[in-house]
Amino acid sequence: MSASLYCKNYPVPAVNKKEALRFAFCAQADAEVELLFDSCMREMAPCLSCKVCYAEFPVNLKGNLIDLGFTCVESADLAKNLAGCERIVLFAATVGAGVDRLIAKYSRVSPAKAHMLQALGSERVESLCDVFCEEIAKNAAERGFSVRPRFSPGYGDLELALQTQIFQTLDIKRNLGVSLNESLLMFPSKSVTAIVGLKKI
Repeated sequence: MSASLYCKNYPVPAVNKKEALRFAFCAQADAEVELLFDSCMREMAPCLSCKVCYAEFPVNLKGNLIDLGFTCVESADLAKNLAGCERIVLFAATVGAGVDRLIAKYSRVSPAKAHMLQALGSERVESLCDVFCEEIAKNAAERGFSVRPRFSPGYGDLELALQTQIFQTLDIKRNLGVSLNESLLMFPSKSVTAIVGLKKI
């Protein structure tokens, strides 16, 4: 089923420092970690390019068989997440290739900085997804829907192979500059695809 496809650029979202440090496995940030974090933030900021593309589809569930409107899958975990939903928003988000280049640069000369950049990059794309999902929730509420938590290929029993169909449906390579390799991993790596269920209130 065809659907209208939308693409948007977003301003860089506010940093969730606690979440970034969690990604870095830092339970507590001492002075050295604080300096490292601040340095990575300054260097990463100009590299960020926050983009999202998305489309909305009807959804129909028959047990664990799910017609997502753009393809059919079998997943008990996704079926549970989408129980009672009438529609879904399928989306992809990225913060760009500059982050990966920065990580690659420091992986050769400063493993600690590369590690913090990895963590911060993960927080950056998750924060972008949060901003987008908040926007979707607001729009959905105006239409009489509530939203379910986003659900990505590879979560639970939802096969990563769904990535191929998502990339085709959203034309992600052309719209976001994100590619999918033979192992179904994305480049730039700080990219996300996900499904958000819409349930009538």
